[in-house]
Amino acid sequence: MSSAEVVLGFLEEAEPWRLRSPQFPSKVGGKPAWLSQRGLPALGCDICCQPMVFLLQVYAPISGQERSFHRTLFVFCCKTPECYTHNDSRCVKVFRSQLPRKNEFYPYEPPPEDEPPKDPEQDQNVLPVSGLKLCWVCGCPGNKACSRCHTVTYCGKHHQTLHWKHTHKKECCSQEASIITDSLFLFPESELVTEPEEENQDTKEVEEPVEDNTERGVDCSSLADTLADTDLEEMAMHETEDNRAFQQFKKRIAPEPHQVVRYSRGGSPLWVSSQHIPSDQDIPPCSCGGKRIFEFQVMPQLLNTLCVDSTEASIDWGTLAVYTCSNSCNHDDQYCPEVIWKQDLSSDQHTQS
Repeated sequence: MSSAEVVLGFLEEAEPWRLRSPQFPSKVGGKPAWLSQRGLPALGCDICCQPMVFLLQVYAPISGQERSFHRTLFVFCCKTPECYTHNDSRCVKVFRSQLPRKNEFYPYEPPPEDEPPKDPEQDQNVLPVSGLKLCWVCGCPGNKACSRCHTVTYCGKHHQTLHWKHTHKKECCSQEASIITDSLFLFPESELVTEPEEENQDTKEVEEPVEDNTERGVDCSSLADTLADTDLEEMAMHETEDNRAFQQFKKRIAPEPHQVVRYSRGGSPLWVSSQHIPSDQDIPPCSCGGKRIFEFQVMPQLLNTLCVDSTEASIDWGTLAVYTCSNSCNHDDQYCPEVIWKQDLSSDQHTQS
């Protein structure tokens, strides 16, 4: 890790109103608490084209930068297990939204600490200022209305069908249609609270001895026939480096095993493997031309809370590293796509974890 401060994110229960847009929350699961009410992104998986689900958002304003007085990063992921092929990042997306302190969506002063009075006329599936309609299932832009009641909207056919089978078939054209229930499509909702990582001298990397295979009484002649000596040496070296990286990862997080996010803008990720680490060329510059820098990573511990465990295939990652524009450039209320890098555990590491 670099010397940049590391802030750890943990899950905590919170009153639902604290996780809505006017409170500028950091949170996991539920529907996204959009920041800007314009320029919301399209959210289809680049592999299977199915709608993505909201994973988490991190409220991360930049001190001293007026255009980023309010600033939130939103992460979405696909729920199709087959899309989580080894180290393929196309199943996850991240977007940046930012606003100056004086804007058309939120008051100039900080939000009150007490729960605001409820407005019975306000539809939670319509953004209050812009009037943009949201999908009843996922909370993403939804302009496709139910053809019968014309009051419920969806991001597309997939979520319209899901909602119809789940509840809307019984509720359509009735008063109950106005009742919003948690979708089976969404992840469980929690607040994301943070605290600085305490420095620990024991987290310095410990060199592990490289195992010497020359004295083993194993007949490797058939393997040696197909692989050159240099190939064998490289394989052994990678295996040792990978194990060392994984052990260092586990040692670093051991003092706070429930961390689900590590935030360190301008710092470095904590990799789970020595393989598939991006080079500078792998992280493209922002559309403004500015270099992208590391900002935060999503830890594998988060998977334990998402209710995605399955006896068959499941969504999975070793870590998700988010890289954002170093200038945090302005995009006129539009949601700016940033870069997310998915690094997976190797099969050997799965057996160790």
